[in-house]
Amino acid sequence: MEVGQMQRRLVDYTKSLFMEKGFLDAQFLQLQQLQDESNPDFVVEVVSLFFDDSEKLLNDLTMALDQPNVDFKKVDAHVHQLKGSSSSIGAQRVKNACIAFRSFCEEQNIDATLRCLQQVKQEYYLVKNKLETMLRLEQQIVAAGGSIPMIELGF
Repeated sequence: MEVGQMQRRLVDYTKSLFMEKGFLDAQFLQLQQLQDESNPDFVVEVVSLFFDDSEKLLNDLTMALDQPNVDFKKVDAHVHQLKGSSSSIGAQRVKNACIAFRSFCEEQNIDATLRCLQQVKQEYYLVKNKLETMLRLEQQIVAAGGSIPMIELGF
């Protein structure tokens, strides 16, 4: 596939993550704008940190909710941290799932929090897959000698 086609594919794919699916919000665009020649891997580094932190938090949440006496304050602290991380990279659907999760922590509703954990995990793995695909497309463009096109969206 030639560079122009790959660039168009990347633009279309990225736009779909914002417009059609709601996976990402304007915060992700702001992250992309912080990347330049002096820091060409900025987005990849931030997204990789998000993946690492999120995996750890999801494991911590799973263990915390698996206790005989659930410490809902601890669970809420983990969810709050995941919500913040998701918000900082623009992972809108993960952030929204965390908001619902926190309300059930306040109610100390174990069944609802377990359902929310599954929902948060599902949204996280979906956005992780989408971001990995997008980053892979970017790598292919650069490897073919092209540049990453800037995505303009009207927010």
